[in-house]
Amino acid sequence: MQADAIKQSWMYENMFKSRYYEECMEAAYLEGKQPVFNMANGPVPGEMHLSNGQEPCAVGVCAHLNTEDAVFATHRPHHIAIAKGVDLKAMTAEIFGKKSGLSGGRGGHMHLFDTKVNFACSGIIAEGMGPAAGFALARKLRNEPGIAIAFIGEGAANQGGFHETMNLAAVWKLPFVCIIEDNAWGISVAKTDATAVPRNDVRAAAYGIPGEYVEGNDPLAIYAAAERAIDRARAGDGPSLIEIETYRLAGHFMGDAEAYRPEGEKDGLFSKDPIPEFRAHLIESGTLDEAALKKIEDAMHSEVDDAFAYARAAVEPEPAEALEKVFAEG
Repeated sequence: MQADAIKQSWMYENMFKSRYYEECMEAAYLEGKQPVFNMANGPVPGEMHLSNGQEPCAVGVCAHLNTEDAVFATHRPHHIAIAKGVDLKAMTAEIFGKKSGLSGGRGGHMHLFDTKVNFACSGIIAEGMGPAAGFALARKLRNEPGIAIAFIGEGAANQGGFHETMNLAAVWKLPFVCIIEDNAWGISVAKTDATAVPRNDVRAAAYGIPGEYVEGNDPLAIYAAAERAIDRARAGDGPSLIEIETYRLAGHFMGDAEAYRPEGEKDGLFSKDPIPEFRAHLIESGTLDEAALKKIEDAMHSEVDDAFAYARAAVEPEPAEALEKVFAEG
């Protein structure tokens, strides 16, 4: 089934929100880190992985989900968290290390947890696979509604955790879908130099499950593929594997010089930026007009600006609080 006008509007809204969020995060992150880059400086210290260009992967999948479904994302999580409905103010406060953050400022941008919408992520490669399968197993054993989605990068498909989880998910016919965001680069290593198969969707055959590859970073094609996999999971027919061709328009992390990219590659990727492409589609198809799009964009600007203002004004945690919530009470 094709995405209707309401779904397409929602998808554009969240793609635009995610991109503007990352632009604001980039500006905040670079404060105090110029002209000499030092990731320890500024209001947002540490590493920062932006998801510019990968927005279609998040909206195409999450458009089918509800709060009963769980999503486990990667070290590049903001676009997925936004599409899953994570509280934007609490998420931003968490990234700024503030007390009102999702985890009281303890986790930072790679370890975001929002139990209200069943979202989690981790900085460890392929780490979300096991917890996602565990969530799916719990739903199945309890006969409760809800499925699990694990997002990973194409490099993570070479990790043992990926293969072990896919095998068990298939054996147990879990309500589980693995989404591989194939941006062609595992940090600075090209997929062609690190992976024995040209596409990871073919690996699904090893587990006796469907595998699908989505070309072109197209949110509507992703939506259609995700619908097939998610319907299968909800029907009790077991897991699926989807690999999506997507584009990382920023470096692996902020401060990455990207010297490993072939000359001209970045220019080519920007010419395929999915947000202006989807915007043009919405106008050409008559789904939304210029006025409606402007209204969406203005609203997303306001929402993101409010989240950053909230995070900047939020209270810093007390140093002693670092020792709290480390262990569960007996």
